[in-house]
Amino acid sequence: MTEVSDREPPRRRVPGPARPARSGGGRRPGPGARPARRPAAPRPAAPRVIRLGSPRPRLRMVSLALTLVLIAFVVRLLQVQAVDASTYAAKAEQNRYVGYTLAAERGGISDRNGVALATSVDAYDVTADPTLFTRKQLKIDDGPEQAAALLAPILGQEQDTIVRKLRPQNKDLRYVVLANRQTPQVWKQIKDLRTALAVKADKDKSTVNFLAGVLAVASSKRIYPNGDLAAGILGWVNSDGKGGGGVEQQLNKELAGKDGEIRYAQSGGRQVPTAGSTETPAVPGSDIELTIDRDIQWAAQNAISEQVKKSRADRGYVIVQDTRTGQILAMANSPGFDPNDLSRADPSSLHNWAIEDAYEPGSTAKVLSMAAVLEEGAATPRTHVVVPNRLHRGDRLFKDDINHPTWYLTLNGVLAKSSNIGTILATGQLGKTQSEANEVLYSYLRKFGLGSYSGLGFPGETKGILAAPGQWSTSQQYTIPFGQGVSVSALQAASVYSTIANGGVRVEPTLVRGTQGPDGRFAPAPTPKKTRVVSAKTAKTLAQMLESVVDDEEGTGTRARILGYRVAGKTGTANRVDPATGKYKGYTSSFAGFAPADNPRITVYCAIQNATKGNYFGGQICGPIYKQVMEFALKTLQVPPTGAKAASLPVAYKP
Repeated sequence: MTEVSDREPPRRRVPGPARPARSGGGRRPGPGARPARRPAAPRPAAPRVIRLGSPRPRLRMVSLALTLVLIAFVVRLLQVQAVDASTYAAKAEQNRYVGYTLAAERGGISDRNGVALATSVDAYDVTADPTLFTRKQLKIDDGPEQAAALLAPILGQEQDTIVRKLRPQNKDLRYVVLANRQTPQVWKQIKDLRTALAVKADKDKSTVNFLAGVLAVASSKRIYPNGDLAAGILGWVNSDGKGGGGVEQQLNKELAGKDGEIRYAQSGGRQVPTAGSTETPAVPGSDIELTIDRDIQWAAQNAISEQVKKSRADRGYVIVQDTRTGQILAMANSPGFDPNDLSRADPSSLHNWAIEDAYEPGSTAKVLSMAAVLEEGAATPRTHVVVPNRLHRGDRLFKDDINHPTWYLTLNGVLAKSSNIGTILATGQLGKTQSEANEVLYSYLRKFGLGSYSGLGFPGETKGILAAPGQWSTSQQYTIPFGQGVSVSALQAASVYSTIANGGVRVEPTLVRGTQGPDGRFAPAPTPKKTRVVSAKTAKTLAQMLESVVDDEEGTGTRARILGYRVAGKTGTANRVDPATGKYKGYTSSFAGFAPADNPRITVYCAIQNATKGNYFGGQICGPIYKQVMEFALKTLQVPPTGAKAASLPVAYKP
């Protein structure tokens, strides 16, 4: 039960309205007094104001700094544009512009009928800008090495060679030639490889196109459509584009033309098409037309090559000449070479030995002695000559190529049977003394062109060896009349027979018919020099005597007969000087002649050096070559037989 308290709960005090405060010690104001002022409410505290510093000092500092920077720029600009303007312009020009030579198109070489023997085709010079292979450009250290590794197998060069070109000593060099005259296929390989690297570099930024600096300049490449045909005449063009031998070297200036030049703006190794360029066009070289006939050249080269191979000889040569004009229709050498690929050629074959080789001609030179004897009136073709088996002259005992009883021959028979002894006896009649006879013979040898250059001006040509008569040794006085102790070239020997065939007038041999310049005009070669050596009567008599060598059964040149034609010729078999030892070793086999004998048109001369297999006599191994080449030439030039009967001069007489 709840207990209840008897006390009342305390009342809550409720506050009433406020009273006005009293004044004067708490007294209330009396009636009529002014009511007291209510105290003012307290004012809120005023907010604190932050004052900024003056901006003028800072602006002055900034302005001063900007002014200094602008002054520096102005000073530098004045230095670049005024003081160093030319220097920087030169550097900019050097870096921006690239120049290179525009190679002139080399003139062609053709035969007398316009058949191409040497011509030029499109090619490229592979070049490079070395500054595009530096670390600064490629961001790698071995840019040249990586480029060389790709280019070497394509260009067929050693890597080190290419690296040296891509990293030259001259750091400012902007143009180098990596390889000259490459085929379009070679450049396409490089270009495709460069493009592939560029595409890969675009996709993968870590890949470097280190072939970007490899460029190409349009050029031309020399080719010889007929391979080794007439290579000894044509020569070749070296890696610098200059003639290295033959006509290519002899007429290099005319063939080469005049190079041009181009200069253009580039960026990153490529031409800027909108920046303009300056170009000096190249002037093409002149075309050269030779006197040779390609078909006759082929026949001569084929014939001599087969015989040299069959006889296992050191070499051989054949010359075919127009007897009336002196023009060379063929000049073949064996072994030869292919000027399209000199890397496979034997260095000893890179010659025109038909002009460069000097050798003792042997019995083919006896026609010179007979010419002197006839012209001087010392004998006639019918003069009797007693020819013993041996003849003692000076310090030697002379003999013929075979042992024989005493021969009773005519002067014509001496030539037909190629008697050394008979020739010595005949030339001995040229003077009252042997010394006088030597002087007379020497004068005729010189007139026929021995001991002198032919007039071709061909590189490497020999003038042979012919000493003055006062220098002839005791034996030379008697050996020179039959072709030993004197040296000639094949061209000189051929020219002797052409002189006789041309009625005794020597016409300097020619190999060039003319030139055709870039303007299309043809300029014929200068007229060759003509010199009368012997009278027409003497020349005709010699031609008849040379017929006996071929037509008479006792002659040594019967294997050179040509059915239907009158043929004049002479065999030769001489002791040969070995170039290695300077002593006689082996033989020079030869045959020379012309046809038709009574109206000569063509001279053919053949010689083979050091035949080591089978027969080595000139009539046996060179006579058939003469016949083969002469028959082909007569048909090619459509020379008909005269139909006249051969002269029948006596070979022997009865004592």
